[in-house]
Amino acid sequence: MQHAVGAPLPPPHGPGIGHVGRPYQAQHAGHPGPPPISPPPPAPGQAPPPPAQGRPQQPPAPGQAPQPGWSGTGPTPPPAGQVTGHTGHVQLPPGGPVPLPAPPAEPGTGGATLAVLLIGPAGAGKTTVAKLWAARRRVPTAHVSLDDVREWVRSGFADPQAGWNDHSEAQYRLARRTCGFAARNFLANGISCILDDAVFPDRPVVGLGGWKRHVGPGLLPVVLLPGLEIVLERNAERSGNRRLSDEEVARIHGRMAGWYGSGLPIIDNSTYDVETTARVLDDVLARSIASPPAW
Repeated sequence: MQHAVGAPLPPPHGPGIGHVGRPYQAQHAGHPGPPPISPPPPAPGQAPPPPAQGRPQQPPAPGQAPQPGWSGTGPTPPPAGQVTGHTGHVQLPPGGPVPLPAPPAEPGTGGATLAVLLIGPAGAGKTTVAKLWAARRRVPTAHVSLDDVREWVRSGFADPQAGWNDHSEAQYRLARRTCGFAARNFLANGISCILDDAVFPDRPVVGLGGWKRHVGPGLLPVVLLPGLEIVLERNAERSGNRRLSDEEVARIHGRMAGWYGSGLPIIDNSTYDVETTARVLDDVLARSIASPPAW
């Protein structure tokens, strides 16, 4: 049926349906209605109209003046920079120096929360063993390799193989401090951490003192030191800048022998596979918890 232009439309049929003259309401999300018409400003000498019902007033944003008519009874706005509401923000405990763990009440390290430093020359298998030991524990455990952290520097990386200088030493110190912060934060939130590094017994710059300073007195160091022949074989399987010359491997291995007589626990994994070495490491750590080494 046709209607003349300008003629009023007939009222819709059915109970509960709107009537002629009622503002249009969108029936679909993709077709919103026209914006609401703001009320006219009050005449001179008249009070402003009360706020619309059903739309509570919002408090002013931090650092902004309140809007006219705000009574100050709404929720207090958060301080500037503070994350609140349903944003997914979770307050995490800060990481302090790691203390000595309590002895576990079961064989091995059990459910103890530990900070471990696995020391060894290139080719000793410390990274592979650390990953497996961390993965096999029944409590949350993280693995952080100092070599990986050092290589986070992509442009301007100071490769120690090109010569040990001020730049390589500074990047090593920075990587060690970063690993220490990571270990402390992991442990503060209930996650154990095993770190690995080629720590030399005769060089204070890359010695244990920096690790204890950045992690805490509860750090448990263990030396992984297989025979030279095994280290040379494993180094030959490497690629990239992780592979060293045989002369460099022999030199590093010889200096690592200085850990004998140091009081630190030493594991000779020359005849062990990775799984056996990880089990031996767990037993050694359990003894270190019961009787911490002096270092």
